[in-house]
Amino acid sequence: MFSVILRELLLPLLIFLLVRSLLRSVFAALRPPVRRAGTRQQQSAPTAGVLKKDPVCGTYVSTGSAITRTVKGETVYFCSQECAEKFEKTEARS
Repeated sequence: MFSVILRELLLPLLIFLLVRSLLRSVFAALRPPVRRAGTRQQQSAPTAGVLKKDPVCGTYVSTGSAITRTVKGETVYFCSQECAEKFEKTEARS
């Protein structure tokens, strides 16, 4: 009786599940990746350069991508144009 159940029910079920799994893998590889609405791509940060601290906001920024100003013969690094402008305004007041 057990061999009949195994042969008639479980074996076809196992074969069906195996074929289904293989077909899903094949079709998943062929399908383009799904892009969900509202998700943003991660921006890649430059890996070149040394990290310097922005004197305005305190963010560490790569010297390769930073906005620079020369103040009293020394190079100062900023994460954004806004921080550079804030720094220039405070330096002008001093």
